[in-house]
Order: sequence, then structure tokens, then C-alpha cells
Amino acid sequence: MWNTYLDTPCETTSRTETKEKPANNRIPPDPQKVIPVGHLNLAFIQEENLQDKKPGQLRDNELDDSVSNNEKQTEVKSDEEKKPVKTVGIFQLFRYATWPEVFLMLVGLLCSAIHGAALPIMFIVFGSMTDSFILSGQQLNFTGNYTFNLTKRSSDCMTFPGEDIEGSMTKNAYYFVGIGAGVLLLGTFQVMLFVITSTRQTKRIREKYFHAVLHQPMAWFDTHPIRELNTRLTDDINTINDGLGDKICIFVQYFCRFLAGFIIGFIYGWKLTLVIMSVSPLLAGSAALCSKILATLTGRELSAYAKAGSVSAEILGAIRTVVAFNGRQKALEKYETNLLEAKNFGVRKAITTNAAMGITQFLLFSTFALAFWYGTKLSVDEPENYSIGKVLTVFFSVMIGALSLGQGAPNLESIAKARGAAYSIYSTIDMPRPIDSSSIKGYKPDSVSGDIEFKKIHFSYPSRKDVKILQGMSLKVPHGKTIALVGASGCGKSTTIQLLQRFYDPDAGEVTLDGRDIRSLNVRWLRENMGIVSQEPVLFGTTIAENIRYGREDATDQDIDRVVREANAYEFISKLPDGLNTMVGERGAQLSGGQKQRIAIARALVKNPKILLLDEATSALDTQSEAIVQAALDKARAGRTTIVIAHRLSTIRTADVIAGFKDGEVVEQGTHRELMNKKGVYYSLVMQQTAGRSADDEAADENVSEGESLDDLSDAEHSDDLMDVTTANGGFARSSWRSISLRSKRSRSSSKSKSKRTNKAEKEEESVPDVPFSRILALNKSEWPYLLVGTLASFVGGGVYPAVAILFAKIIGVFSEPDPEVKRQKALMFSLLFLLVGAVAFLTFFFQGYMFGKSGEILTMRLRSQAFKAILRQDISWFDDHKNAVGVLTTKLATDASLVKGAAGSRLGLATNTICALVIAMIVAFFHSWQLTLMILACTPILTGANFIQMRAMAGHTSKDQSALEMSGRISTETVENFKTVVSLTKEDVFFRKFNDSLNKPYRSALCKAPIYGITFALAQAIPYFVNAAVFRFGSWLIAHCHTQFENVFLVFSVIVFAAMSIGQSSSFAPDFAKAKAAAGRILALLEKTPEIDIYSEAGDKPINFKGDIEFRDVHFFYPTRPNIKILQGLNVSVTQGQTLALVGGSGCGKSTSIQLLERFYNPAGGQVFADGMDTRGLNLAWLRSQLGLVSQEPILFDCTITENIQYGDNSRVVSQEEVVEAAISANIHNFISDLPEKYNTRVGDKGTQLSGGQKQRIAIARALVRKPKVLLLDEATSALDTESEKIVQKALDEARKGRTCIVIAHRLTTVQNADIIAVIQNGQVVEQGMHSELMAKHGAYYALVNAQVSH
Repeated sequence: MWNTYLDTPCETTSRTETKEKPANNRIPPDPQKVIPVGHLNLAFIQEENLQDKKPGQLRDNELDDSVSNNEKQTEVKSDEEKKPVKTVGIFQLFRYATWPEVFLMLVGLLCSAIHGAALPIMFIVFGSMTDSFILSGQQLNFTGNYTFNLTKRSSDCMTFPGEDIEGSMTKNAYYFVGIGAGVLLLGTFQVMLFVITSTRQTKRIREKYFHAVLHQPMAWFDTHPIRELNTRLTDDINTINDGLGDKICIFVQYFCRFLAGFIIGFIYGWKLTLVIMSVSPLLAGSAALCSKILATLTGRELSAYAKAGSVSAEILGAIRTVVAFNGRQKALEKYETNLLEAKNFGVRKAITTNAAMGITQFLLFSTFALAFWYGTKLSVDEPENYSIGKVLTVFFSVMIGALSLGQGAPNLESIAKARGAAYSIYSTIDMPRPIDSSSIKGYKPDSVSGDIEFKKIHFSYPSRKDVKILQGMSLKVPHGKTIALVGASGCGKSTTIQLLQRFYDPDAGEVTLDGRDIRSLNVRWLRENMGIVSQEPVLFGTTIAENIRYGREDATDQDIDRVVREANAYEFISKLPDGLNTMVGERGAQLSGGQKQRIAIARALVKNPKILLLDEATSALDTQSEAIVQAALDKARAGRTTIVIAHRLSTIRTADVIAGFKDGEVVEQGTHRELMNKKGVYYSLVMQQTAGRSADDEAADENVSEGESLDDLSDAEHSDDLMDVTTANGGFARSSWRSISLRSKRSRSSSKSKSKRTNKAEKEEESVPDVPFSRILALNKSEWPYLLVGTLASFVGGGVYPAVAILFAKIIGVFSEPDPEVKRQKALMFSLLFLLVGAVAFLTFFFQGYMFGKSGEILTMRLRSQAFKAILRQDISWFDDHKNAVGVLTTKLATDASLVKGAAGSRLGLATNTICALVIAMIVAFFHSWQLTLMILACTPILTGANFIQMRAMAGHTSKDQSALEMSGRISTETVENFKTVVSLTKEDVFFRKFNDSLNKPYRSALCKAPIYGITFALAQAIPYFVNAAVFRFGSWLIAHCHTQFENVFLVFSVIVFAAMSIGQSSSFAPDFAKAKAAAGRILALLEKTPEIDIYSEAGDKPINFKGDIEFRDVHFFYPTRPNIKILQGLNVSVTQGQTLALVGGSGCGKSTSIQLLERFYNPAGGQVFADGMDTRGLNLAWLRSQLGLVSQEPILFDCTITENIQYGDNSRVVSQEEVVEAAISANIHNFISDLPEKYNTRVGDKGTQLSGGQKQRIAIARALVRKPKVLLLDEATSALDTESEKIVQKALDEARKGRTCIVIAHRLTTVQNADIIAVIQNGQVVEQGMHSELMAKHGAYYALVNAQVSH
């Protein structure tokens, strides 16, 4: 009872406010800034906060915790606060509820309405009980002056006729129990019914939204970032779930409590009701102001941190690039700059909220003072109308009524937020879909011959309307013929294929199939008749066989066996331990590029499609595989209409028609011979290539090597890169997957052994967070002056509530005073004392808020910064572990540090406050009545236990739901990231079913837990009624038997209940403290973790004159995550200063791996890598990397300007604009940049998505050249370029190689013919090396590779 009526408005609103922002800020979460979290069906979180937290409880860490919650939940852009946000109507929110669910919700609302009236009704009982006590006291007083002191200790107690105190109290006790039982029943049903209905509706909404997203046109994906979609699936739908859940019934409960309170107030004493009402606007106003300020500041603080969060996500996603270019310091500075803003907002928020709460406390106590002073006056003036019982009934009913409105408001806000979030979700569900693969509309011809025609096509991507891709392109593809599209990067070749698949519709013109406009055909039917093998193949995280079956669901094992052989994948698959049942890893990370490409070809062939689309289909293969796969493709092309895109022109000589593209038009078409005679676009491309036949071969090559590394790479990172790649317009992804795969290989390996360790460690941290409190406090050591003052303020604050309890009992005692004048004077004195206590409460709140807020925010900032620094310090194999995926790490940075602050300073304040309150309460209580004190103490565990059980149930509930929903999150992410592949395979329904199945487990568990939440919620609400019954019944017995006086009963009861509220509060925070300890344990473990390859180590030599002689001596290596797969098995190769060493060989032979060992991403398992004769392990790591310039197959660019990306090449100094331009000219990208509207200040987009593959590659080359490295590492550096660019870039690279040691990996052997040494690697060893002419004369492995390529 007490906890409810004394909860201050601001306390409650601020607690909940941190979770719900005010109604006028109904902002659906800003998807870019959200740290996604699993599904939170937080049944009754609001209620529990409001009902069960007691006065004086809100400390800083509570606010902070809710903030961290908020961080996880939704993000508000401060500038958006001003804009009205679109919402759906309140009834629209429930549009997916069935009639039975509507009925259950109505029953729940009815229960909550009756539940709301229970508390005001209890005050009627409380009032009549107080009158009984007063009556007994007045009789004692009446005679006490003369006789009581004489007989007090005698064995026979004096009794007076007229008032049977025990009898009347027994009756009241039954009332208490009855009301408590009702509350128990109603509370259970209200929460349970709403949790059940909201869970069912949320599941339905999730399914409908995911279905809608799966069937959106491609243009929609270009404008909706993938992260945003995943955020919507988690955070926005959780927000809706929050609004659909018990928030509504809890609001109704408060609203009915408000109505019942005022009705009872007017019935029992209208004058006093009006006086108290006159003050309530002040109380309500202060509460509203407090919550408004808090919400605004929370939103700003979160958006300030969101910037830092996106910085950390970008940097960790590109960790290999950051490491290779020594960019850690720059990354850390950028992150810290953004943290500072968040810290300042956090401090301001802590001060403001605590000051506002202090003011509210002061106003509350002032209201006490006024009500009791005026109540005493009325009882003297109108004794027939106002007894103390009626004064108390009126006072508490009206106060509770007024406060209930404030407490209910946040629930309305969560409904408002749900309406805002529902707007974007529901509008996506309702959005018309012009190109819908689920539609049954459209003609489905019985047969397809395959005549395709493009008629005067004009097209620009919807996301970049100003850039025209196709400008009047016309092209005919007769059935059964092969047509090849050639041209420079970005001329519209891949776009043409996308229009044919109806990923987009042209702006003008039409595409026809067998004479019919494809817009009139059924979309699914159209795509099912096409098989596509794209430049960058996407595999799904299942087995090889399942991946191939995505091409055709009913494919038999024989079909799969046949296509695997046709695609030349049989050999490598048969060598795998599980064969076709091998898991390929997320995005196929366990396989090399060439292996993935062959599986993708098998997947296309298993469809037996009438139209085959090959978008750089063999680019990822090494020469040998390519020749065989090309033969397979030639076989597959027979009788099918085939459109081929290739940079390597040698692969398309046999095409029936070759179409040359330039500036979005087809400028020439004909056979190879005809076009060579024309000497136009095609002729110039062929001449450039044959002169240096490099472009294509290189691409292939590059891919292979990638592949190899791929094998070894890790998933975590891999997936990130991949993602970028796939989102790029067109299809420049080839290059990207490679690096990914590289990474993935590595990571994979490291992740196995590591994951075992981390698993163990994590379990220990989570289950036994044995970080002592002193250690957590030590983290905050440098802020000790703040902590000291805050603790002193808490100490004084601890005395506030016992003082209020004593005053309260004394004022009730005043009513038994027979002399009216004495009554007035005492009432006035105690009322003024109430005011004084209010002033003290204000000061203690303010100081606590300021001191702990400041120290907590400083600590959070420091921990985030240190944790980020520690993460950047780890070696690459640590990132390979899936437990250290980017999403996991960014979430930890966001939440762990802010959780720890709740365990440090404010925890100390809470402990001090509690101990002080407890000590005072115990002394006072035992002094006044030890019997009653013992009785109440026996009940205390039950009171605190109820709150504790409720908190526990909630906490367990959320964590389980979160982990259960991670699976559906994984499926949705994989599907959305690889959307193009899913759509071209027409497998939307398969993934939709997988997603739905993954929801079943959390759905069922939520339904099963609903009754548990209902019962725990109701228990916490009902137990105080039962305890009141027991305590007052026993008190009446003590009075009747002269063991104590009635005033002491009230004094002991109120003092102990107030103290219990303090303790109940700290125990309710136990889950938070446990979380904070676990978070502190994780952060400390991270800070103490020293990697084997430590970039922060100053150890190691830094030679003054570094020449650049590199030697690999007997190097053995396996990726830590795959220790059973040996990559290098005794690699011996060397290159001296100024020489170029080319590494060639099949996919997975260890070429890219050797470059990673030189960069010291990993240490070799055996053997040594030497630089200028010194073991690289003995050299300073940062110095070593600064001597190397790396250009990888799939470059990662940062989301900043082109200038900043190029300057990133050398982070040890400020790179001038002249150097940037010079590097850009060398890399042949200057002209392209100059043509952009903002030139060098053009932002490249997340991971460079605004640029084509070739453009990104050239910027990456410029980035490497800027650092003027001694050793240049070219890992398939020109693979993503078209022939023209490639030739020029190759020339630039040839220039760059002069005087430098250069190690080149290439699949296109023509690009490495002039290398000083060519080393052929097979099975992790060099099988032969020498110059091109020497090796050709040997007729060995190199000769075979070259011949395979040339004949091709």
C-alpha cells in the first residue's frame, strides 16, 4: 500500500520515461542508429516499475539502466523530435487481432478496471481501522493523565467499554484479505490475457512484414538499407509488441484507480478533496516537465552514442583494412570524439532528472503538510464530518488518484510509440508491389522458345535518378543463340540482365520474351525459366546439396550428381569429409571463390532453364578450372538462349553475337571476326587485352587466390564484406566476395579453438560474475571526490523516509488529543517539519544525481573507449571467431559499459541509502514496540520476495526470448542481404517458411510463460494487502492487551515499511547488478586480453634502411579455426629488392595466405617469414605494416569522402591534397573523380556502395600508392576492372612497382609474364619457380596453366 501511494510522480514517470518517450515524440526508431536487440515481450515492465518501486528509490543507476535499455531499444534523432511523426490509429494498431483475441483483451481490460479500484477501496477500510485505533487511544488518553501510568505495567490490563478494538480489527483484516485475493485473481488474468494476445498478434505481424519485404521490388531495397530492415524486424516490431501487450490494461488500471480515488474522496470529504486537488496540478506539472526533459535528453544522448556506434560498426566490419593500414589510432580518435557528445548529454540528463525528482519530492511533502494541517482544522471545526479516518481515506484516495494519472501516462506513451512504429511496418505490408513474385497475375505460356528483345530501353536506378545507365538501348537475342555483352565498367551490361529478370522495369521502352512484353508475364514463371550465374555467387548457410536444390526443389540425388560433374565441382566436393553434405558456412565462407562459383553454376544448371544468364560466371576460377567450367557452360548453352557478360574477351569469342556497349547503348554487334574487322569498341578492347591479355585472366586469377584464402577465411568478417558487395547496384560484387572469403578463411580457423575458450570464458562470466564490488568500484577510482559527496548525500537521503514515517505517525497521534487548541498547534508544527524534510529530500536528490551522474558518465566513456581500444588490439584470428562478430562487438560496446556504471557509483549510493534507512528504522521501531517490529520483520521477506520474484520472472523472460529470436534474426538477415539471389532463384517462399518455423519456439515459450508473468505480477500487487491484514490485526491485539499504544503501532509500521521499500528496491535491482557484474567481468577480461600479435606493442626492431627482401622459409600454416586443414606445407620462396614475385596456382593453394602471413595477420605454425633477413616476428609490427602496401581483390572503402579514403593509405602523417590527386592519377581514377559533381569530396557510401567494383578498386590502388610502400602486395589488384581501365591501371601498377619489391597474385597469367620470378604453388608448396620463358620451356605445372588459359 505505502509503496503505491508514496511513489512520486516524477519518479515513476522518469523510470518509465527512460523507456518511453513522451507522446509528442512518437518517433519510430531511427533504423540507422539502433542497436538491435532480440524480441522483448516485457510483460508488465511498466507496472512493476511503478507499483513496486518505493519512495526515494530512484537512483541514478536506475535511470542509467533504463537508458541502456533504451539504447538497445530505440533511437530518437533529436532533430526529428520537432517533426510530427505519422502514426496509425489506436484501433488500427490491433488490425491483426482475431475476434477471440479481441474478446480476451476486453476481458483483460475489465479485470484491470476492477483491479484499479481495489486500492482506493482499501483506503476506506484503512480509514475506518484508523478510527478504531484512535478511539482506543482517546479512551486511554481520557483517563491516562490520572490512572494509566499507574496501571500500565500491572498484569491486569485496563479495558474500556464501548470499543472492541480486536473485534473491529478482525473485521477489517478480513476486508484486507478479501481485497488482496481479488487483486491476485484480477492481476493474473489482466496480464496473462494481454501477454497471450500480444504474442499472437506480434508473430502474425512479423510474418506479414517479412513476407512483404520478401516481395518488394529491387528498387525498394536500393533505398532501404539492409540494417534498417533488420532493425524494423526486431526493434520496431518489439515496440509494437510492447504497445499491444499489457501496457493498455495497466493504463486502464491506473485510470480506474484515478476515477475511484476521486469519487471516494468527494464522497468522504469534498472540502479536503478540493484543497488537495488544488495542489495536484503542481505535482502533475512537475512530473510532466521532469519526464519531458528526461525524454528529450535521453533521445539526444542516444543519438549522440548512435554516431559512435555506427563508427565502431564500420571500423570493425573492415578490420583487416584498418589493420593493414595501421588505422587503429585514427579509428579510436573518431570513436572517442563521438563519445564525448554522448557523455555530456548523459551528465546533463542525470542532473536534470534528479533535480526534477527532488522538486517533485518537495512538492509531495508540501502536499502532505497542507493536507494534514487542513484535515486537522476540519476535524476540529466539523468533528461530525471529519474524523482522522476520513481525513486519511480522502487524503490517500485523492493522492493516489492524482498520481495514478502520472503513472499511467508512460503506458500511453508506449502505445503511442507502438503506433509510430506500426506506421512504417503496416505501410510496408500494405505497399502496392508493381513487381511481385508472389502474384498469380500474369500470363504463363506453356512453352518458351527464348527470343528476347530489348526495344529502345532507357533506364536509371531509382536510387540515383540523375545517373542515366541505359539510353535507348536496343538488342535482339534470337532463341538458342549466345549473345555476349562487352564494354567498360558501368556501361549497363549487368543492368540489362537485371531488366530481363524484372528486378526493375525500364523507364521507357520494353523488354519482350517470345514477342510478349515481360511485364505481361507472371513474374515467378519468368524467373523460373532463367538460370543465372552471377559475378559474385551467393551461397546460403546450409549444405552443398541444399544450396544446389535451391535451383530446383525436387532435384534428385542423381540430378545433383550430374550437375556437380557438369560444373566441374565433383572432384573437390568428393574430397570433402562430408561430401555434398558439407556445410558451406554463412555466405559460403568455408569455400574458396572458385568452389563457390562452381556450386552456383551447378545450382543454375539443375533448373534446366530455357534462358541462361552468365554475369562473369567464370571470373572466380583459376585457369584450369575455368577451362573445364567454360566447356561445361558451352555444353549447357546448347539449345538455350544465353546472355554472357565477360571482361575476359577470350571467353566469348565463340558467341553467336557480340554486342559492344558504350554510354548505355549498343554501338555495334556481330561475330568476333566481323567486329574485329570493324575496328570499333570491341576491337579496341581485344587489342588492349591481347597486348596484355591480362584483364580477364587476372580476374579469374584473383578470384582463385581469393578462393584459396577463402577457404581459410572467417565467417564473421566475411559476412560483413559480403554484404556490402551484394548491395551494390549492378553486380560489382565479384571483387568483394573475395576478400571476404579470405577473411573468412582465416577467421574460421581461428574461431574454432578460440570459440572453445571463449565459450568457457563466457559461461564463467555469465554464470559466475565473480568480479568483486571493490574491483568495479576501482574502475571509478579517479572520480573519488564525486563518489564521496554522492555517498554523503545518499547517507542523508537515507534518513528522509524514516523521518517522514515518524512525522506521519505523530500526526495521526495528534488526532487523539482531546484539546482542540493543542491539536492545532501540534498539527502546524508537524506540517512545517514535513516541509523541512521535503527541502532536505530535494538537496540530497540533486547532489546524488549530479555526483553519481558525472562519475557514471565519465566511467562509461572511459570504459567504452578502453574496450574499443582493446578490441582493435586483438589479432585477426580473434575476429574470425563468430562470438566476436561485428554485431556482437558493437552491442557489447553500447550496452556493457553503460551497465557497469549502474554497478559502480550509484550502486554505492544505493547501499549507503539503504543501510542508513534500515539502521534508523530498526532503532526507532524496536524502541517503540519490539513485538510488532519482530512481527513486521517476519513479513518483510514476503514483501521483498514478491517484488524480487516478479523482477526475476521478467528478466528470465526477456533473455530467453532474445536468444530464441536470434535464429529468426539470422534467417531474415541472410535472406535480406542476399535478396537478389533469393529472388532470382524464386525461393522467397522457402525462406519465408524457414523464418516462420524459427518463430515457433519463442512463440510457444512466450505463450507458456504468460500465466507465470500474470501470477508473479499479481503476487507482487496482492501481498501488501495480506501483510497489512496481519500486522494491524496483531497491533490491535497488542493495544487490547496494553503492550503498546496505537500511535506506536502506526509509527513502527510506517517506519519499517518505508525501510522495507528501500531494501525491496535494492533487491529488485539484483538482476541489474548481476548484469552489471557480468558486463564488468566481460569488459575487464577484454581489457586484460593480450593477443599474440599485439599492434600496441612497442617491441621489435625498426630498421632505418629497409630494402624489401622477402623470404618465406619452410612455412607451415593452418587457420586457427580449421586446424585440420593444412594450407601451407613447407613453403619456400624469396624475392629481393626491386624484384617482382608472382604467385600462381589453383584456388585454395595458399597464395593469399602467404600475403596475410607477411602482413602478420597470423603467425606461421612452423617456419619463418623474413624481411631483409630478419624474422618478421622480431620486427615492430606497426613499422612492418607501414612498409607494405596492400591492394586486395575486394577493397573495402569507408563511408567518407574519396579524399579521406585515399588519405587513409598513410595514417602516420597528414597526406596533402596534391599527393591524393597524384595517387589518383597514377591509379587512373582522377578523370572519373573530376567528372563527379563534388569531385574529391564525393562520399562513397557504406563500404563504397556508390561506386562500381572497378572504381572502388582504383581508389584502393591510389590508397596503397599514397603510403609509398617499400613492398607492394597486389592480391588480384586489377581483377574487378574492365579491359580499358585494367590496361591503364596495370601500367600504373607497373610504374609503381619500379624500385619496389612486389608480390603479385593473379589468375590471369598474362599479367605476370614479365615478373622476375614466377612461383607455382600446389598443395601449400612451391612446385616450380623461374621466369616465364624458363617455366614454359620446362613444360611443367606453369606450362599447363598457361596452355589451359591460352587455348581458352
